[in-house]
Amino acid sequence: MNRPIKTLYVVLFSLLLLPVSLLALANLADYRMPAKPSVLDGGLAKSIERHYDEQFPLKQAGINLWAALEYLAFGEGRSGLVIGDGGWLYSDEEFDPVPDAQRQMRDNLALIRGVQRQLEQRDIHLVLAILPAKTRLYPEHTGEHHPSALQTSLYPRFHRAVRNAGIAAPDLLGPLLAGKGKAQMFLRTDTHWTPQGADVTARALSDVVRSAMQLRGDPQRFVTETVETRAHQGDLTRFLPLAPLFESLLPRADQLQQRETHSAQAGSDDLFADSDMPVALVGTSYSANPAWNFAGALRQHLQRDLGNYAEEGEGPLVPMLKYLQSEEFADNPPQLVIWEFPERYLPMTSDFTDFDPQWLAALKAGGERQGLAAASH
Repeated sequence: MNRPIKTLYVVLFSLLLLPVSLLALANLADYRMPAKPSVLDGGLAKSIERHYDEQFPLKQAGINLWAALEYLAFGEGRSGLVIGDGGWLYSDEEFDPVPDAQRQMRDNLALIRGVQRQLEQRDIHLVLAILPAKTRLYPEHTGEHHPSALQTSLYPRFHRAVRNAGIAAPDLLGPLLAGKGKAQMFLRTDTHWTPQGADVTARALSDVVRSAMQLRGDPQRFVTETVETRAHQGDLTRFLPLAPLFESLLPRADQLQQRETHSAQAGSDDLFADSDMPVALVGTSYSANPAWNFAGALRQHLQRDLGNYAEEGEGPLVPMLKYLQSEEFADNPPQLVIWEFPERYLPMTSDFTDFDPQWLAALKAGGERQGLAAASH
């Protein structure tokens, strides 16, 4: 359906929904107020809302309808989403300015340097894999939306700061830009990269590692295979609650080539059984989610097994702090830590409530804050 027909479809559905909505509203007459209504803390409002939700027979339809009207009339979704051209969706975290960004960047850079110093004390090498934003790699699909000045400058500033601090951080934008002419590096409807983008990044990082150091142990051969190609509705479509009534309005699903990596050693049933892991991978859902197979691609190109300590939904700093305090790090220190760190997280706050404030303060103090602060401008 073209856009005018889709719009007419939504309007007609709205006219059908109106009498049902009025009927549900009339059911508020059956509402029984609590004996002691709590007005100031919102308890009464929540009670009424619960009653209305229970009496509203087409609640999901209403959600779908409102989302469809916003999408068709204004080209917008829920807060958190930026809708580009041609079915491309972006997180607004890659566009919007961040309150108190300069101070937060200084604090986060100090923590990064503190992590490096902790690793240095145990003779462990750190490679910081700064992932460029989707908007940086695919600006041609953002339409009329443009990242703020802060977001535009973030990637080069981040690299300059860590380079001045002596932290290894290879440029990953160049290989990804070169790779996008051959395959899609990021998913249209998701914040994340494709398995192809993860593979390009893993190859670039592995080339840098091999040229800088000799990993312990004998090389191992790993094989990566495409096990299926499937439709993938990205995480950003959650900000367009159009299904099930208006599912046809959603951008077409991505085609995800699911890959898996396994040891090529004959008779190896368990990829991770009793093997020395000279490499530790820490990071975000770009590394933790097996759909992208980033850890597998690193194993193949590094020719070494690795431990994956990345976590979803925590950002890049929290998983690293957890790893530094883990028994695994204390008892089985790696030779190399690869820290996957999306650029957009540099000016963002993290939830450090599970960590000892004195330990965090000491980590920051060990990060030579002044030098990094100067480099962040």
